[in-house]
Amino acid sequence: MRNTFIRVVEIWTPSKDGSLLEFQDGLYGGLESFRLVSEKTFFGFEEGLPGRAWAARRPVILKDLQNSYFVRREAAAKAGLTCGVAIPIFAGDLLVSVVVLFCGDDERHVGAIELWHNDPDTSLEMSLVDGYFGHAEGFEWISKHTSFRPGFGLPGLVWQGGEPVVMGDLGYSKRFLRAKEALEVGINKGLGLPSPYLPGQHYVMTFLSALNTPIAHRFEIWAPDEARECLVFKDGDCDRTPGFDESHYSAPIEKGQGALGRVLLTCRPQIGRRLSEATDPTALSAKNAKLDAVVALPIFQAGRLSAVVGMYF
Repeated sequence: MRNTFIRVVEIWTPSKDGSLLEFQDGLYGGLESFRLVSEKTFFGFEEGLPGRAWAARRPVILKDLQNSYFVRREAAAKAGLTCGVAIPIFAGDLLVSVVVLFCGDDERHVGAIELWHNDPDTSLEMSLVDGYFGHAEGFEWISKHTSFRPGFGLPGLVWQGGEPVVMGDLGYSKRFLRAKEALEVGINKGLGLPSPYLPGQHYVMTFLSALNTPIAHRFEIWAPDEARECLVFKDGDCDRTPGFDESHYSAPIEKGQGALGRVLLTCRPQIGRRLSEATDPTALSAKNAKLDAVVALPIFQAGRLSAVVGMYF
């Protein structure tokens, strides 16, 4: 994860009585001192970055971990982490978990994590709420001055369909409205996630990868079959192997199989490690691409699991 835009991933879940968020799991890329602090930490409603996302019912981007409400600021500074993104996941009114992503900041980091929003009472378009862009200042400027209608651009496509969208070759895509600016800074692919958990409002998270500092090395989108007993591959993109193995199209993921299958079983985010030692088809495909970890995220619509997204490192 030292070469990716995302440096740390954490999963926080409600305690048994629902009053606190507890540490469930994390992917730290060698930053074990930060993990040790996180494992001993709890968050109440509206407390810290996970608690703020819980209260807001929508993603929260915190670009300054040192001069803010961030609780673990000293540990973050030692680990070189400068930005955090918290994504709450709800099944109806029930909080399932909060996923927190951390980024570092150095001169190589180019890419973007964006939060887009539409309030149907005031606008027909979706505009930028906040974003972390690394050193892509020009792309940040154009993003702040761009808005989307349903079906247009990556945010608009996610908004219209209500499901995750993977988009490759952004610099040459007619569907990506900021293609010229993306090409100039080296942003080449994107992942869009719906966040439909605040009633009456529309939110979309977009993750835009650059060639040298990708958000993750592989994105996958899977959907439950009609019986909801397995996952079927829908779309994906990988910078290690541009074409996926045939197993992605023909072999479903059984409930409980690997990290993505455990999402179908539990409806909670999952982290898979040591994929090189696993034997299921998706793990073997990841091994062939020299990928060894995956973060699997559930997407809910109307309280029901509608998709599972895999981000590989």
